[in-house]
Amino acid sequence: MGRLRRWLGGGGRSGGTVRTSTNEDVTHLEEFARSRKGVEAYVEPRTAVTETTVVLVASNGEWTRRRIDGPDGAAAFARRLGIPVYDAGIVGYPARMREWNRARSEGSSESSG
Repeated sequence: MGRLRRWLGGGGRSGGTVRTSTNEDVTHLEEFARSRKGVEAYVEPRTAVTETTVVLVASNGEWTRRRIDGPDGAAAFARRLGIPVYDAGIVGYPARMREWNRARSEGSSESSG
């Protein structure tokens, strides 16, 4: 039981506070969304240590993730920027995101070999 309590943030770990979003998080998301085409938002739920996060995915599959102030904050952010918003736990992530990750992974292994 003690190990579980420590893992969940109690007993021995300092703080126990959930990390919330910052102005830098929101600024990064805004800049990403405004500088890329076809951006969609995928909301991820809060965890024991991190506030709700949002993953922005561009039409080419490039993506970024940052904290946001809850599901309502994510919805307001997406509405303000005029981008679609989805619950990542329900719809998952778009295939183009995985393809972009795969292409970057293959490209880095080719250049480092």
